[in-house]
Amino acid sequence: MSFLRPGSSGTGRLAGYGRLAPVRPPASGYGGARPGGPGGPALGRRGPVGRALAKDSVVRHMDWVLIAAVLALALIGTLLVWSATRTGLAQAGGNPNTYLEKQLLNVAIGLVLLIAVSLIDYRILRMYTPLVYAAACLGLLVVLSPLGATVNGAHSWISLPGGFQIEPSEFAKIGMILMLAVVLGGELRDRASRPGALEVALALACGGLPLLLVILQPDLGVTILLLVLLVGMIAVSGVRLRWLAGLGLAGVLAALAVWSLHLLKPYQVQRLTAFANPSADPRGTGYSAAQAKIAIGSGRMFGQGLFHGQLVAGNFVPEQHTDFIFAVAGEELGFVGAVTILALLAIVLVRAIRIAARADDMFGLLVASGIAIWFGVQSFINIGMTIGITPVTGLPLPFVSYGGSALFADMIAVGVLLAVHRRHRVFD
Repeated sequence: MSFLRPGSSGTGRLAGYGRLAPVRPPASGYGGARPGGPGGPALGRRGPVGRALAKDSVVRHMDWVLIAAVLALALIGTLLVWSATRTGLAQAGGNPNTYLEKQLLNVAIGLVLLIAVSLIDYRILRMYTPLVYAAACLGLLVVLSPLGATVNGAHSWISLPGGFQIEPSEFAKIGMILMLAVVLGGELRDRASRPGALEVALALACGGLPLLLVILQPDLGVTILLLVLLVGMIAVSGVRLRWLAGLGLAGVLAALAVWSLHLLKPYQVQRLTAFANPSADPRGTGYSAAQAKIAIGSGRMFGQGLFHGQLVAGNFVPEQHTDFIFAVAGEELGFVGAVTILALLAIVLVRAIRIAARADDMFGLLVASGIAIWFGVQSFINIGMTIGITPVTGLPLPFVSYGGSALFADMIAVGVLLAVHRRHRVFD
């Protein structure tokens, strides 16, 4: 078919176009504008700022609200650790900034881990989950060997050269979450169906191994946390209610068996009895919780001021830079400071739940949900034992308490959350 008029050779009107300059395709940029040329300044070849703000850049797909909350908690925690340790170190003739310098180093290393993990495609993380899980269990096994060290009654640490120590149970939380997400996330079944008996049994087996190794240390706080993680992730995966009812009944029976068979260590029993009756031994097992409540109450609305807490300066609260760091916040920063920490922790939990709800697949949903359960339960137990509503178990406050292993594991978990978040595309 020809669109030329009859009798026309098509050369008259088309020949006029030959006198026009040829149009060359643009090398780069938008709308044919050359980089740096008129009408197209720096659109083709972007500078660092342009690349950072591009649609597909890593910066645009980070959850900056989550990152800001984590950084604020780490900053507040570093100041509280410094305040909790400087007076005692100075009185002992040491460097009052020792723990400050160590915690700053821990935060710096933690941020490097956070950034590194956040840049990994979490689908690749899913591929290497069995290796992460195996490494976590191997670390727990090493703790039970002669290489393990005992701290505060728990054989939970591995001593390293140079005076450093590592607590594998902190990293076991990450390994367990990833492995449960793989098992319950549809890798072994039709993804549209609910987890069945096989998946639940495998999840119990995968969660039971690190749980057993932690019980043998023994570490009551991490044991409780791993149990809640296991049941919580099974519930989030969408199993039928009868499975949850069976798990709840089995848990009650197991708790009764542990108590009746006297499987708990004496110091663990003392902590539970002190929680049930705090006034029974206020100078013994109930001393820590009692002093923590006094410190929080003395802070009133605005606190006594950072570095001016009398109970903190006198070291009346045991382990005030680790397990009872919230008591330092209550005395020196008051009700306002304590609520600020709670609000920042709430932001972390809300962002984790939001990431879980917007995840692209079941694996991402379960991983983000598991991390949210971890942070939420651990924060509740730590703050609860400080104000006397939960027994003393030795769990640190996420991002705030002093410690390398705990902070590294927390930062890695946030990196995983960011990796899941980066895969989400609203308009794709």
